Amino acid sequence: MEELQNAVKDGGLAVSNLPEKGRCLLTTKNFYPGEVILRQEPYVCVPNNTVSRCDGCFASESLKKCSACQVVWYCGSTCQKSEWKLHRLECIALSRLEKEKRKAVTPSIRLMVRLYLRRKLQNEMFIPASVTDSCNFVEALVSHLKDLDEKQLVLYAQMASLVHLILQWPEINLKEIAENFSKLACNAHTICDCELRPLGTGLYPIVSIINHSCLPNAVLIFEGKSSVVRAVEHIPEGAEVSIAYIDIAGSTMTRQKTLKEQYFFTCTCPRCIKAGQYNDIQESAILEGYRCKDDRCNGFLLRDSEDKGFICQTCGLLRSKEEVKRIVSEITAISDKELKYKSPGNHEEAISQYKMIEKLQMELCHPFSISLMRTREELLKILMEVGDWREALAYCRLTIPGYQRVYPELHPLLGLQYYTCGKIEWLLGYTEDAIKSLTRAIDILRITHGTNSPFMKELMMKLDEAHAEASYNLSSKDE
Repeated sequence: MEELQNAVKDGGLAVSNLPEKGRCLLTTKNFYPGEVILRQEPYVCVPNNTVSRCDGCFASESLKKCSACQVVWYCGSTCQKSEWKLHRLECIALSRLEKEKRKAVTPSIRLMVRLYLRRKLQNEMFIPASVTDSCNFVEALVSHLKDLDEKQLVLYAQMASLVHLILQWPEINLKEIAENFSKLACNAHTICDCELRPLGTGLYPIVSIINHSCLPNAVLIFEGKSSVVRAVEHIPEGAEVSIAYIDIAGSTMTRQKTLKEQYFFTCTCPRCIKAGQYNDIQESAILEGYRCKDDRCNGFLLRDSEDKGFICQTCGLLRSKEEVKRIVSEITAISDKELKYKSPGNHEEAISQYKMIEKLQMELCHPFSISLMRTREELLKILMEVGDWREALAYCRLTIPGYQRVYPELHPLLGLQYYTCGKIEWLLGYTEDAIKSLTRAIDILRITHGTNSPFMKELMMKLDEAHAEASYNLSSKDE
């Protein structure tokens, strides 16, 4: 613990044990919005398998498969050389498998194999180790194995058997491997690009110490494979650093359920301690409940005491259980059909189905409903794919008020939604609107993402070009 403390204190941080939270990360100096609190490389990481990606940089273009194992991809010799010490052992192990069994090697399996191989290389001093980058730190992580249900335990046992088969090391047992899978499930992070699209999974030892809050004072962003934690508000000396483990849009009950199922703890952050209070009940009813039958009323509904239905808390109008059940059943039926017959190229059918769902949700749900917002997000995504930019812009603008309600002022998802809106507005020639949207995006993303990444430089260049275009249009009118 003392060695770890010394390793992080120069960066203005301290590792501490709090009675109610366990190990956590505290500040030893002031941090201000946009300031980097922590930057760390992964102990181990792997790209996901939805798209073939380079093991070194996660690029998805100009790839060549490793000729020996036929599992790993590289974009060139530079990445191949940078990964060779670890992949040399991994390659030998994977090459021993039959070709059919290699297809069963998922990113999770690879991550575990690489975890053991890195430990071996560090123990044998083929690669360097430090206090914050060693197998000892990984071994100290909490596994929550005792909290798992039988189904999950069986799954981890099956995965452990495959890892054992790949490594063929008699000194490790299946229980130890299964426990490490549980550790990774609770402590690994999804590596995303600058627009928060998932690229892979990595284990970042110091980042794993940072506790969750539904109202976090910091945000975790990735620059390539490097994890970067930035402050989104002033964090005074001696305060705890917190990030969000989950999407914080949703009611307190939904957030608590997700955290309990995935991370095995009950959140006591400033938002969650208000559970059961009137404002929290109201917010939950708005985000996940039903709307008033009177279109002129914007009230929220709560279940009536006689269980006949739901009463509007503004005008007192009752909405029957039967009516709610009927609309929910219609939405479920269309949603199930969309999932069952979903085809990547059938955009027209998908748009039609989602618009039917949207219409029913507008009849049933509050205008700020999370489910309505998610439906519109799907429509936005599909409309952008088919190049229907005008309708895409309409849906993007419809999502903004929902984002403003469910996310803090400096949240990357809100910034990225403004960015999407600005891009479409500029494409359609709405230059003044684009300037406003891109400016709002930069105001948020310069705090969450910094200003030096290629993504942010491109965004700021877009805004400069939009300003130049607006100036040209104005001068042309004057002439």
